[in-house]
Amino acid sequence: MLKKPTPIRSNHIRNAARGQACTLQIVGVCNGDWSTTVLAHLPDESHGIARKADDLSACFACDSCHSVVDGRMKWPPMEREHKDWYLRRAQMRTWRELFGMGVITIKGAA
Repeated sequence: MLKKPTPIRSNHIRNAARGQACTLQIVGVCNGDWSTTVLAHLPDESHGIARKADDLSACFACDSCHSVVDGRMKWPPMEREHKDWYLRRAQMRTWRELFGMGVITIKGAA
């Protein structure tokens, strides 16, 4: 059995989201207002009751897309079946942006 991991928290990652393009861009939901972008935590094994997922399990999300991820709004019917694809794509887009900004580094990567 894996032991419970220590949460990964980073003010640099959370602050990097401000003003960035939404990496979720859910069709029919995304408002395109990057001034509302925040770091939205995605569901994974690191989250639980009263505990957000790690800051690495997150993406840049406008207020509208963040509302869908957090359950304040429903996924659009046509996009619900693609939910996992949207979340994975957004996480990878966010990691690439964070890497490009120098917020995260990867040993040996150029």
